[in-house]
Amino acid sequence: MSVTKGKLFMSMRLTGAVAGACLVLCGPAFGQDVGMGRNQPFPFQGGQAIFTGVCQGCHMPDAKGATGAGTYPALAHNAKLEVAGYPVSVIVHGQKAMPPLGKMLSDRQVADVTNYIRTHFGNSYKDTVKPEAVKAVR
Repeated sequence: MSVTKGKLFMSMRLTGAVAGACLVLCGPAFGQDVGMGRNQPFPFQGGQAIFTGVCQGCHMPDAKGATGAGTYPALAHNAKLEVAGYPVSVIVHGQKAMPPLGKMLSDRQVADVTNYIRTHFGNSYKDTVKPEAVKAVR
């Protein structure tokens, strides 16, 4: 197999893996909008567990995002996370291809995962999001 064909094959495998992971992890979120009865809360507790169980399927374990079946933005070293209300709003209400997760995450869960991504992956934003701030965004 030539180098070009090999790279194409690997790229196609990665794209398929990313798309599959997103369908598995994001499928319930998309289902809430189409009335499939999947408005069940995510069971994960704590920022890292929520990121691992819900977010990393699209944003990748290192939070550097991915390009394949779609474009999933990097959360690592992301200046848009500086204003805490931005990620809270995106998580709760969704944006573009990001599904709204507000019905499946409690105020505490949204606050925890927001604080986690804002203090990991090369981000070092010190102000903390409280569940009360999430409630105000809903």
